[in-house]
Amino acid sequence: MTPSPPPILYSFRRCPYAIRARMALVYSQQTVQLREVVLKNKPIAMLQASQKGTVPVLVLADTSAGNKVIDESLEIMLWSLERYDPKKWLPINAKNHAIQLSLIEHNDNTFKRHLDHYKYADRFPEQSAEFYRSQSEGFLQTLDSKLRLNQYLFGPRPTLADIAIFPFIRQFAHVDKAWFDQANYPKLQAWLDHFLQSDLFNRIMPKFKRWQPEAEPILL
Repeated sequence: MTPSPPPILYSFRRCPYAIRARMALVYSQQTVQLREVVLKNKPIAMLQASQKGTVPVLVLADTSAGNKVIDESLEIMLWSLERYDPKKWLPINAKNHAIQLSLIEHNDNTFKRHLDHYKYADRFPEQSAEFYRSQSEGFLQTLDSKLRLNQYLFGPRPTLADIAIFPFIRQFAHVDKAWFDQANYPKLQAWLDHFLQSDLFNRIMPKFKRWQPEAEPILL
């Protein structure tokens, strides 16, 4: 029997949703065919796989049931970790899992909305960038407080929540790096630096050319 080809991952290097999906895939040793896209010129194949038109999109080749598509980054993370989780990123029980998912949901919705307003303040002239930044700081304070108790958000080792939230704090910090570096979030800053310097993060961040249908597959 001919083995199925590796799943296809449509991704965009700097997208925080795509970053966390790639980190989970590489950590869990799930080989994928990486297709780097340009969001202003999305490939037809990606749009045929997922009409959402956002990254990441994971296309699983399953000849017995047709292609299955996972187009939510958190679902890609969970799919990966359910297959292999060597350092136990997944919470150990249902209660802890629910607590982590609640924090991730706040990140993905409330914090991300404030982050977008802060990063693209010129598109939202009703308030200043400083105002939108201040709206984000409640979440930063929550994270910094948790990190004053432990090295990571939920204990002495990274978990699903750390990896799911880290790329968004990275994006926030780089809106105004000078401000972030002097802000009173010492534990959050150290936590961010730790992940930025990690082998896992650097492994998933090389720059690749935009995918073309005739290009040789790039395996991640």
